[in-house]
Amino acid sequence: MRWSIFYQSWRSILKSRFLQLFLATFFSTLLLSHPLFAFSPPKTEIRGVWLTTNDTDTLLDQPKLEEAIAELSRLNFNTVYPVVWNSGYALYPSAIAEKKGIQPFVHRGFQGQDPLTDLIEKAHAKGLLVLPWFGFGFMAPPSSELAKKYAKWLTQKRDGTQTTISAAGRVVWLNPFRPEVQQFITSLVLEVMDLYDVDGIQFDDHLSLPSELGYDQYTVNLYKQETEKDPPANPEDPAWLKWRADKLTAYVSQLNQAIKAKKSNAIFSVSPNPYDTAYQGHLQDWFNWVKKDLVDEIVVQVYRPDLETFIRQVEKPEIKETRRKIPTGIGILTGLRNRQIEMEFIEKKVLSAKQHSLGVSFFFYDSLWNYAPESKVQRQEQFLSLFPYPAERKLETLPPPTLPIPEIPNIPNISGNTTRIDEFEPYPTQEYNNFDPYNQAPPSIENNSPNQQQEIIIPVENKLPYQERENNIPVEINIPKQPQEIIIPVETATPNEPVPTTPEIENNQPYQPPESVPFDEDFPPYQPPENMPLVEDMKPF
Repeated sequence: MRWSIFYQSWRSILKSRFLQLFLATFFSTLLLSHPLFAFSPPKTEIRGVWLTTNDTDTLLDQPKLEEAIAELSRLNFNTVYPVVWNSGYALYPSAIAEKKGIQPFVHRGFQGQDPLTDLIEKAHAKGLLVLPWFGFGFMAPPSSELAKKYAKWLTQKRDGTQTTISAAGRVVWLNPFRPEVQQFITSLVLEVMDLYDVDGIQFDDHLSLPSELGYDQYTVNLYKQETEKDPPANPEDPAWLKWRADKLTAYVSQLNQAIKAKKSNAIFSVSPNPYDTAYQGHLQDWFNWVKKDLVDEIVVQVYRPDLETFIRQVEKPEIKETRRKIPTGIGILTGLRNRQIEMEFIEKKVLSAKQHSLGVSFFFYDSLWNYAPESKVQRQEQFLSLFPYPAERKLETLPPPTLPIPEIPNIPNISGNTTRIDEFEPYPTQEYNNFDPYNQAPPSIENNSPNQQQEIIIPVENKLPYQERENNIPVEINIPKQPQEIIIPVETATPNEPVPTTPEIENNQPYQPPESVPFDEDFPPYQPPENMPLVEDMKPF
């Protein structure tokens, strides 16, 4: 009898509305605590990957690229960032670079194809967005044709030296405050948008200037003209930092207008360092760019070696505020060819980003599963568990543009030496030379890297055109001459500007600015009109 009463009491409790709601809430909480159910990302969630030409030939080989895009699509990625501006050279047939005389070769794939055209066709067929990545920004190697031919475009430190050390080695920097430099970079961007059906463009932490630079005579004159003061000796002086950062912001605003005038729904993406480092170290006031609606997407590079520091950066207030305005992601390093990263660590970073409603982008494609301590199958299974459902990104529908077919010129015969490096397994033999900037030996090899087994210098005879020698595919095509360049109104210093020369640092003599001389014919002084024209009124590219 007692058990019967007890049973009837529990039946009535179980039927009660209160208990039903309690149980529903309890089990929902358990389900949502699992990583696969915990996140319901917005449709704009970034799931991207950078495609580079360093340490990999994926972009250049059609079968490898086709496999890469198929794998990214199957694993629910939605964005690719292929490099198009690297080491002072365009990685596509550029009439701008040819006109400037800075590119004595044309970048193309192993099968003779234009790599960017090939990528866009394959990626769009699988529903992935393509945002070409101008990786070097204002940066260039000192040995590049760009740096050597346009030395007066370069800026310098207070002591007159010009080089800084970066992840790419020793580099020089184009002065982002000069109108010629701004016009050149903008013209490259618009050229890519004219030639290809891209979904936007991306710059990274090199759309900037190291704060120790800016002491060239042009910038000094401009600062004195506007402030009636000499630049402070301390490069980190707050007012001096802000003045240069504001100049860079003004250019970003002009670049944004030019991009939107070309294609109104194009994504202007920037991948900076965390804000404190970006602003203090590189004058890159990207949080201000977000607040001023100058960019459409931010992917903050948080390449931290420990999870605690990574989470601390992800939780910064500027990232939270940016996420409320535009699609925001976190850049995660998945490894390098000689520095593999375990998938467990990558997974923890992705889950942390997701917990903060942030997308992710990985550097770089081949380290997702090709350069990895785990097997390719295992890594791909874990990525699929992180992205078990699609997160489609789409631009609003626009009429398809009429795109000219990029033409490749036949480069004159080239002679030089080829260096063959047979490296330890599993890496294949690499060939470098002293006439193609993309295949020049890296510093690690020049300095007798420990992973070098043998070095054979092979003379290359001046018999075949460059394209035939490399790929055995003769090409007889020419790039159209005299492309138009968009003219972006910018502030300028006095017309009779001193033109800096490359400082002599070998003899340890202090740098002496040259006497004032007129502008040369190639770059006449900019004369601002009385009424500044709107971007849509400007001459088309």
